[in-house]
Amino acid sequence: MRNSRIMVCGGAGFLGSHLVERLLEDGHEVDAVDDLSTGSLTNLATARGAVGRFKFQNIAVGSPEFTELVSLRRPEIVFNLVSFAPSSCHLAGCLASVSAATSILEAARLSAVSKVVAALPAGLLYGQVAAKDSPVKEGHLNEARSTEEVFARAVADLHNVYRDRHGVDHTVLAVANAYGRRQRSEDGVVAAFVDALDGARPAVIHGTGKQTRDFVHVDDVVDALARSLDRAGGVVVNVGTGTATSVKDLWTMMSGASGLAPRTSTARPNDLSRLTLSPVRARIQLGWSPSTKLRDGLQLLR
Repeated sequence: MRNSRIMVCGGAGFLGSHLVERLLEDGHEVDAVDDLSTGSLTNLATARGAVGRFKFQNIAVGSPEFTELVSLRRPEIVFNLVSFAPSSCHLAGCLASVSAATSILEAARLSAVSKVVAALPAGLLYGQVAAKDSPVKEGHLNEARSTEEVFARAVADLHNVYRDRHGVDHTVLAVANAYGRRQRSEDGVVAAFVDALDGARPAVIHGTGKQTRDFVHVDDVVDALARSLDRAGGVVVNVGTGTATSVKDLWTMMSGASGLAPRTSTARPNDLSRLTLSPVRARIQLGWSPSTKLRDGLQLLR
């Protein structure tokens, strides 16, 4: 895509800061919007060196000032990386996530933004999936087990409404378990395990540890986001590897010769027993495939 003006909501967070760097490298002009409730300006140290092409806006997406900012800056593309972030995947946070997504779409409508790209957690979009249906494909929806799943699916549907009624195009990325540098320990199991190892502590595994996840490196997620600028309009696209890894095996891979045995804790409510995503549509719609194997990605963390 030609050099464009792009706004990244949640731009000071784990995923957002990596995306901001990629967009700047690709020659775009970028506004990072973040209220810094969970993000950090430290994450944007590199981006702030792009004088003239990068601006940071300390604004909450749900505030009236956000709509004014979109009107003033007139971005061509807006990324929503704030809805259903790991720290907000609880009832109150999900209500705020719906409000944030609505605010972004409404601001896009009012300012004639051509496209909104949203990253949503695949676990909430698909819920509990049977083993025979894994890796799960887009559109495979089971009955929702929680209000959080209901809200996440409603946000995905909301993008269709704005596309059909208001001409705001979209791509919704269903993202598996992203991991990488700058992730907070409370926002992902890989980051939690890194924190435990750095502190020479045994990790805490909730439940049996046999639950499986699809771990995708942040660089691969960012590549899918960047490719969504002008592709995959109007569809949901999985961003995952198609490979299942149990939480217990993940700890074994990461702990290595440390000899630290994990501690077990009770399973968390509504925790999924499995989540693995089919990357087939991403190959077709985005020309994207994951390039970082889990063992290689873990090595980049230490």
